[in-house]
Amino acid sequence: MKTVLIVEDDLINARVFSKILTKRGGLAVKHTENGDEVIQIAQSGEADIILMDVSLARSAYQGKSVNGIQLTQLLKGDPQTADLPIILVTAHAMEGDRENFLQQSGADDYISKPVVDHQAFVDQIVALLPAE
Repeated sequence: MKTVLIVEDDLINARVFSKILTKRGGLAVKHTENGDEVIQIAQSGEADIILMDVSLARSAYQGKSVNGIQLTQLLKGDPQTADLPIILVTAHAMEGDRENFLQQSGADDYISKPVVDHQAFVDQIVALLPAE
């Protein structure tokens, strides 16, 4: 079973994503907003894909405050985790945000919140999962 790591500081969003992914997608789910844990889980191979909130109000990595863009840059810059698919998830959905965030972070895709079409959400994530 494939595992999705949800990096999200809003517990309600995390629960909603988790429920959609387990019920509709048949996927296993892990959740954290702790930057150190995100890096550790990614490096240990415990996640097949990451859903990364862009804002992350309370996240830190090595004692410094970080957001989802910075965490994605760290993961994409590390040869050990560079191939791990990362989808940015954000409520910032103004024109140009998608391209800007993807370019800044090196992420593989982008989903805007709130997620309205649950099946499209699952399909977008499954499409990026590495093949067996």
